[in-house]
Amino acid sequence: MTLWIVLGVVALLILWIISMYNGMVREKIKIDNAWSDISVFLKKRFDLIPNLVNTVKGYAAHESQTLEKVIQARNAAVAVPTGDVAGMAAANQQLGGALRGLLAIAESYPDLKANAQFLELQAALQGIEGELANSRRYYNATVRDFNTMIQQFPGNLVAGIGGFKPRDFFELEDKAEAKNVEVKF
Repeated sequence: MTLWIVLGVVALLILWIISMYNGMVREKIKIDNAWSDISVFLKKRFDLIPNLVNTVKGYAAHESQTLEKVIQARNAAVAVPTGDVAGMAAANQQLGGALRGLLAIAESYPDLKANAQFLELQAALQGIEGELANSRRYYNATVRDFNTMIQQFPGNLVAGIGGFKPRDFFELEDKAEAKNVEVKF
């Protein structure tokens, strides 16, 4: 009788460990999926920027320093290795600042502000920025859940055995950068 109880307890312990491990794998996959969503919106943003710069360039060619900053920031962000969350956050912080400068230029050129292509690009950028903000929030929520799971007892024991490591949040150093790029119509 005692042998059956011991075997039952061992079996329950094994099932619990398997369940905990599978939960961590599930959370890790959620994080990877959320990061993939961020990557998609970043790519859309990166692809939109050259069109926006070219449109502004036609009206404000003498603002070349600002236009160059945007292109350099975009190229730096594109060059960040996949999965480098901190590097991507820093690169996008610079890119957001450069975009704000570019959109500020548009305020000085009434013809540019009335240009249909520019207005369309602004609207697309605004939509992408909103989706990116939502994706960043979801990614950070999945990272929070995963990190909590692997750091709390007894999950930390299973995480240690399974090789699970805490993941980085997609954080911006300057909290002002967390705001969407303001697009005025």
